[in-house]
Amino acid sequence: MNAKQPSVTAAMPAPALGIAELAQASKAAGDPLRLHILQLLGQGAFGVLELCQVFDIKQSSLSHHLKVLAQAGLVSTQREGNSIFYRRPLLTADDDRSRWLKALFQAIDAAQAETDIAPAVAQVLSSRAEACAEFFARHAHEFKEQQDLIASHDQYGDALTALLTSLSGKAKRLSGSGEALEIGPGEGAFLPVLAKHFAGVTALDISPDMLQKSAARVAQEQLNNVQCVAGDTASLLPHQAGRYEFAAANMVLHHVPAPKTIFTDAAQLLAPGGTLLITDLCHHDQVWARESCGDLWLGFEPADLSAWAQEAGLVEGQSQYSGLRNGFQIQFRLFHRPPVH
Repeated sequence: MNAKQPSVTAAMPAPALGIAELAQASKAAGDPLRLHILQLLGQGAFGVLELCQVFDIKQSSLSHHLKVLAQAGLVSTQREGNSIFYRRPLLTADDDRSRWLKALFQAIDAAQAETDIAPAVAQVLSSRAEACAEFFARHAHEFKEQQDLIASHDQYGDALTALLTSLSGKAKRLSGSGEALEIGPGEGAFLPVLAKHFAGVTALDISPDMLQKSAARVAQEQLNNVQCVAGDTASLLPHQAGRYEFAAANMVLHHVPAPKTIFTDAAQLLAPGGTLLITDLCHHDQVWARESCGDLWLGFEPADLSAWAQEAGLVEGQSQYSGLRNGFQIQFRLFHRPPVH
């Protein structure tokens, strides 16, 4: 296993924020529609057509607003295959401009929206989820073959077991007691490992076809402390907040309509001191994965996962990276909910 993070070119210190740049950014943000767009992009990345649907606006008009925001550095783009998604810029520096943008985005997030776009956003995310669910419904019988094209559990399962064993050695609550949650367990390959470490395990999946595969594994190996539940993390929140000592999402984020929500929901589902394990692909440009494996996203930049965790109130822990022969790279990331003092 390679524990080195993907190399990033060191950036030169940013110059002080100039009046002209500040004026351009302020002017770009000084429009109600553009403020609403920036507020929405706080939830994740959206395509142009999705934004047109949410705000009920013509593409030509929306493109103009996005151009203004982009020129002012208030939005950036990410390519997912042949599609372009708009998002907020990733702010990792501690310069004047980054601090000003962080403060601006915090104010935008705290502001009360004048237009209720929640139903339209839910429809967009539902469309993404339906596309993913339809793929797994069609290909559930060949799930392993599809996963083998990128990274099968056989290739990274030992690393997951080692991470969990290491955690159990450091925290008694992760050894034979407490409860664990696996989000999107697939065929249930990780469930026997979790069942050995925890008193109770919840296997959560939105795909009935995949949940059946997990249930079959549970029955075959007589994992009496594992229950299979249909739904997503949001469906657990009303009655399971603070329940789990450990949560895992292994090779799941790139199938999730809004990956950031996994962090925000998991932060609430975890008990104080609990741990979230994220295993997923680093960002790549192998477009065929979208059609062949049902991927919604072509992996993730490690800095994005760190930022989402921080915004959710989680503290970053151990990180490991493993390169595969087919050109993909897997990141193993641990995040912790701070304990109550």
